[in-house]
Amino acid sequence: MMNHPNADVIGLVRYRMGDGPLRTVPRGPVEVAVTAQDATLSWLAGETPQSAAVPMVEYQRMLASHALVMRH
Repeated sequence: MMNHPNADVIGLVRYRMGDGPLRTVPRGPVEVAVTAQDATLSWLAGETPQSAAVPMVEYQRMLASHALVMRH
């Protein structure tokens, strides 16, 4: 379960599971945890917790394009 959403997906945010197809994070609240290497996005799909790790460069693109907006 998500602890405290600290960002909102308001545009197209996609991730890839391994070598699989691109998947889309649904619009709405997400929890973001950032490390030096990547950012992990966590959200609820119904009552099911979901998460995806994205490379830092992709995370920065999401922020720059305003597809992902951090809460203040």
